[in-house]
Amino acid sequence: MASRYLLCFPLLLILLAGCSGIGTHRNVNNDEQVQKSETEISEDQLLDVWIELFDPGALPDDKEEASGLSTEIREAEARYMPLQLRDTMEKTGYWGAVRVVPQGTEGGELLVRGVIVVSDGENLELAITALDASGREWFSSTYEAEVSVEAYQGAGQYGQEVFQALYNAIANDLAAHRATLAAEDIVNVRRVAALRFAADLAPDAFASYIQRGEDGRATVMRLPALDDPMYRRVNAIRERDFLLIDTLNGHFDNFYHEMQDPYEQWRKTRGEELAAMREIQRQARNRKLAGAAAILGAIAIEVLGGDSTRASTGSLRNVMIVGGAYAIKTGFDKDSETTIHRDAIEELGESFSSETRPLVVEVEGETHELTGSAEVQYSKWRALLKSIYASETGLTGTDD
Repeated sequence: MASRYLLCFPLLLILLAGCSGIGTHRNVNNDEQVQKSETEISEDQLLDVWIELFDPGALPDDKEEASGLSTEIREAEARYMPLQLRDTMEKTGYWGAVRVVPQGTEGGELLVRGVIVVSDGENLELAITALDASGREWFSSTYEAEVSVEAYQGAGQYGQEVFQALYNAIANDLAAHRATLAAEDIVNVRRVAALRFAADLAPDAFASYIQRGEDGRATVMRLPALDDPMYRRVNAIRERDFLLIDTLNGHFDNFYHEMQDPYEQWRKTRGEELAAMREIQRQARNRKLAGAAAILGAIAIEVLGGDSTRASTGSLRNVMIVGGAYAIKTGFDKDSETTIHRDAIEELGESFSSETRPLVVEVEGETHELTGSAEVQYSKWRALLKSIYASETGLTGTDD
């Protein structure tokens, strides 16, 4: 027991120091490493984590910032990023099963939700909310990280995610908050999760086992008997539900691996294009300023100089005016090059979007076939679970 509290101590330091931005905004250092459990945690203290598919958020209103981005890319990222977070959390040793689930899925012990605030290859900002089955919010915070184009070259050599530090920060904050919970708190969360699943599956039989307060928090009012046959059926169906979610995660994994290389290349190339575009804009601005300064200087000599000065500097003034006009022209030519790069970014975005269409999955049961997207399939599956329970128990009042 003492070793367990010693293990929690560094995590508490993370919570008080590194996680001081919880509830607000965190700028993530690119050197942040993921914290891993140094001892094995008993099974009854391992919370299963469900990470919902992220909300893709909105694209920037500014045309320049939105260049090369698209709704299709954001929707693909909303599937890709939860899997990256899942893989990070699985390596820490603090959790039970970590799964990615469709939005609105009922029955998780710890639920993590995310919204993509900014994602343009150079900057990534995610709004993350974590709450347990009882409805208690662990934290709600935004995480922001920025990387250079050079970072993609190093990450590509080692097969690393360029924004891995941001996912490490989220995983560390979750582990740090978990360390503040007493053992009985974790057991209670697991009970609430199981009873919420039972109440969702068969509200007539199990809705009275939990009660929600005015704050939305769920409290266990009573527990089913260990040998309750109805509750045993619920647990058996819950295991089927876990198997289906694992199947969905297998399809999400396929999507992740197919997306990984083109997504990495798209972000890298977009960053290179943006860097080239900014350099061209800088050169164009400097040339225009230099040209305008030369023309103004020639005019100043003409207006302020005497007759002898104007006579002696006529050739110089002509050169200044012609040179200034040429500098301004080349500045506008550079602007046209900027447009070429911007169009290249748009083409990259369209090309990437066509490579990351959501996968259509076929999941077959003994007598049922679920078709459509993974989210639609899961919605149909939950309705089918209720039908299965009703047919096995003979209870009415559940949705068929």
